[in-house]
Amino acid sequence: MPTFLLRRLLQAIPLLFGVTALTFLLLQLAPGDFLNTMSENPQISAGTLDAMRHRFGLDRPWYLQYALYLKNLLLHLDFGESFSRHQPVFAVLREGLGNTLLLASAAAVVTWGLAIPLGAWAAVRQHSWVDRGLSLLAFLWLSIPEVLSGLLLLFLAARTHLLPVGGMRSLDWEGLDTAGKAIDLLRHLALPALVVGLIPLASRMRQMRGNLLDVLRLDYVTTARAKGLDERTVVFKHALRNAINPLITLFGYTLGALLSGSFVAEIIFSWPGLGRITLDALLTQDQYLVLGSVLMASVVLVLGNLCADVLLAIADPRIVHD
Repeated sequence: MPTFLLRRLLQAIPLLFGVTALTFLLLQLAPGDFLNTMSENPQISAGTLDAMRHRFGLDRPWYLQYALYLKNLLLHLDFGESFSRHQPVFAVLREGLGNTLLLASAAAVVTWGLAIPLGAWAAVRQHSWVDRGLSLLAFLWLSIPEVLSGLLLLFLAARTHLLPVGGMRSLDWEGLDTAGKAIDLLRHLALPALVVGLIPLASRMRQMRGNLLDVLRLDYVTTARAKGLDERTVVFKHALRNAINPLITLFGYTLGALLSGSFVAEIIFSWPGLGRITLDALLTQDQYLVLGSVLMASVVLVLGNLCADVLLAIADPRIVHD
């Protein structure tokens, strides 16, 4: 297992390098830079702009800027300084990343916590009204873009006042006790987590249904039934685990979908996460903040795929020896 993990981590290094290189190149191809907008302010002199350009290293050729960025990143774990916020990039991203991971984790609970039981329920009730109803809901939700579903839930929340329509905390947060703060956070988390988690939920539920139906047709399941085992034991003790195993390989991809979905939901629901930071950095051409955001998101995706590999290796030890 350690060799397996080391091999996976080493394979991620060129991927992360490629992500930073491509992101940096795209930023260089964009017209202008962070200081162009400031140059339109008549109160800022040309000398001040030149000094800031030198301070941020924007007066160097692009390849030297990238080489210096890599050097500081690899040797000192220094992500650079945010042009717009005048803070270290890592300090800016730290809280935003935590909030994004909280949202993605809540969405993962929605996705996996409902997809497996609902998919299994639809499979064991094949062709019943339960199966048809869940299939209709899954196809319906898969056909609705996440932006539209987010706006619809935002509209319903604004009309019903059952849940907060945005942000992460209420105005009276500081005056609440520990239980009150937890409840307030969960109420703010509910809508964005639902929006992020429902599309992957619909997809995984359909896959779980198909997997379980395939397993229930295998010979060993027929043999178990012939021995007189009741249907509940056949399904939940013998068939369900083998039906879940193929879904483990999709864990990393699902994490990617949840993370990208979190970025959209953060903007719709004003959730203070990595998505909003990245959007603001792109709009202001805050070069190192964009690079840091993309790199952190890539690291999370790599770790998610690594977790999927580990879970799959535990479920099927033959993979470690491939």
